[in-house]
Amino acid sequence: MAANSTVAHEPTQSEEAAARAKGRSAPVNGAGAPLAPSQVVRTLEGTQGESTPEPATETKGERRLRSAAQIGYGVTSLAVFSGWLYTRYYPIVDAQQGFGYWLGITGASLMATLLLYPLRKRVRFMHVLGATRHWFRMHMIFGVLGPVLILYHCNFTFRSLNDTVALACTLLVAVSGLVGRYVYAKVHVDLDGHRQTLSELSAKARITSADNPRAAALVPQLIERLTAYDKIVLTPPQSTIASLLLPMKLAVQTRWTAMRLTWYARGQLRAQARRSAVIRAERPRLQRAVARFIREHLRRVRRVAELGSYERMFSVWHVFHLPFFYMLVVAALIHVLAVHMY
Repeated sequence: MAANSTVAHEPTQSEEAAARAKGRSAPVNGAGAPLAPSQVVRTLEGTQGESTPEPATETKGERRLRSAAQIGYGVTSLAVFSGWLYTRYYPIVDAQQGFGYWLGITGASLMATLLLYPLRKRVRFMHVLGATRHWFRMHMIFGVLGPVLILYHCNFTFRSLNDTVALACTLLVAVSGLVGRYVYAKVHVDLDGHRQTLSELSAKARITSADNPRAAALVPQLIERLTAYDKIVLTPPQSTIASLLLPMKLAVQTRWTAMRLTWYARGQLRAQARRSAVIRAERPRLQRAVARFIREHLRRVRRVAELGSYERMFSVWHVFHLPFFYMLVVAALIHVLAVHMY
């Protein structure tokens, strides 16, 4: 961000004397010269990126895929809601014959193909059949589209016990898959199965007063307060339940801390603005820069603290998701046999 030429004045001797009288000197650079607030703004906005660069931003193709996925989820939600609303009054299809029958066959076939993704990861000769991320996307698309077709096949209703068990297992697998997709994104850096490491996240979150002397000088006690918060948040949970609930706890705690520290920083800048015309002129930009600095640090520390919890969630999810799928296979086979035999 370019410095504003109208505020590049040095603090006056009277301002420096007043600051020293209160025990707080103006922010200085490495050579001991007074530091213009515009330089502090640039430091707060650029220090983290210079010390620990973030991974490359999404490519244009990845952004398109993300947008397509969001649109797909939206269309799916609309299709489910519209179908459920319509079938409250009229049946859409006849599940026993014609189009309705083939909706069930197609939906069941899509659910059966979900086994191809875990086989692609574990069977050696399938490793040459395309990148893992493409199989994962197919797994997600079929895992959403299959249950939707089955819902239309049964007209969004539970009838016999056999139908109810088969539909319940289908919906259970679908919901479990969506939960797994959310947790997967918290543990992995991409769809190829590369996991995030604690050391990588910790490097991005590491902030000390030595790394950010200008922020420490501009807002006294800010780094100390951030460090105290880091120690509390990064303390490992003592139980499995506490570990699983940690992300929800941090979602509230991090936002509250960000708001509290932002108000504290604003108060410090307001006090300094009364003694310095330079800081008073740059105060809005400084407030925005400090607030962004605080939010970014807390976000990174939160990711470090949550990683262990999400890894444990992912392990627990694996324990349940595959048995759910086996239940679906058994229920679907029984349903098909019952329909054709009776």
